[in-house]
Amino acid sequence: MISLLLASRNKKKSAELQAILSGLPVRILSLPDFPGAPEVIEDGKTFRENAAKKAVTLADWSGLLALGEDSGLCVDVLGGEPGIYSARYAGSGNDLANCEKLLEALKGVPPEKRTAAFHCTVVIASPGNKIVGVCEGKYSGTIASDLRGSFGFGYDPVFIDPSSGKRFAELEPEFKNQISHRAIALAKTKDVLRSYIDLAKSNVDK
Repeated sequence: MISLLLASRNKKKSAELQAILSGLPVRILSLPDFPGAPEVIEDGKTFRENAAKKAVTLADWSGLLALGEDSGLCVDVLGGEPGIYSARYAGSGNDLANCEKLLEALKGVPPEKRTAAFHCTVVIASPGNKIVGVCEGKYSGTIASDLRGSFGFGYDPVFIDPSSGKRFAELEPEFKNQISHRAIALAKTKDVLRSYIDLAKSNVDK
């Protein structure tokens, strides 16, 4: 069985990634399984650059297939902010502080102008600086004027899902994991991984 290392130290994100990737014939590992893993500085200018850096770095270090993911919230009226800085928007890496800063930035902005979208880029890399696949997902909605809900993480309490009218943080994880930006990107990732596994099996059989 092929092992896949999730290049993320965010426990909630790793749990979500594992849930969406369930069913694949891969053994999923996470960075807590590797105490000596290098810290990757996310200094790219795009989600793709950050995801690729994480995947390539951890694949080369571990000798395993690695999955790097970077995602964030882009608010139209703020010119795409917080974007790649979503996790550290308020400077502390604290979800509540990030949400509160966003609500303050949108204070007085009418509902029809509070449009936004979650973006996600997933990169799969194998040892030797080889990119196996790049997959992207986007999910559009609007930003509420307060926080609500107890599920999820990040900006989920302020992001309104247009299909249900609820915040992402009010959706059961099983439902959110079928529709979100991360679900869209990982559905494509599953196809990439299946192709990679099939190729690996055919090479072994030769």
